[in-house]
Amino acid sequence: MRAFLPLFILSLSAHAADSPPFPPEKKTDAVIERYEAASVRGDWPAAAALLREAVAREPGNARYHNLYAYSLRKGPSPDMGLVFRHYNEALRIDPELRGAHEYIGEAYLMVGDLAKAKEHLGVLDRLCFLPCAEYTDLRKAIAAHERK
Repeated sequence: MRAFLPLFILSLSAHAADSPPFPPEKKTDAVIERYEAASVRGDWPAAAALLREAVAREPGNARYHNLYAYSLRKGPSPDMGLVFRHYNEALRIDPELRGAHEYIGEAYLMVGDLAKAKEHLGVLDRLCFLPCAEYTDLRKAIAAHERK
């Protein structure tokens, strides 16, 4: 252990010497910021409109597809075909997008497909090394659905 400690300290100083003094500034996403503001207000039609435009501009953005589907699902009279189309597109682009697995699982519960919801819970169980919020939330939603 005593021999290991000096090597560990040296490796930290070597890493620190190569590292910039401050982490690079995190790039903000104006679409996500505007979405979050609309979702806090519960303005799901505005959130959906914003994300529909964002998906049209950046069709390869899995997060936009996921949040668009979520906004549609939360709004009045959701078109579940469109909801599933965008969740599936998000997962096609990024199969490990945990939020999309949680949300599509919740959407499956809305249409009464418990088996498909449980499939996505299983995927989250594999993706989350430790329990993650997405897994916990979907597990709770499934348990509530089963109690009905």
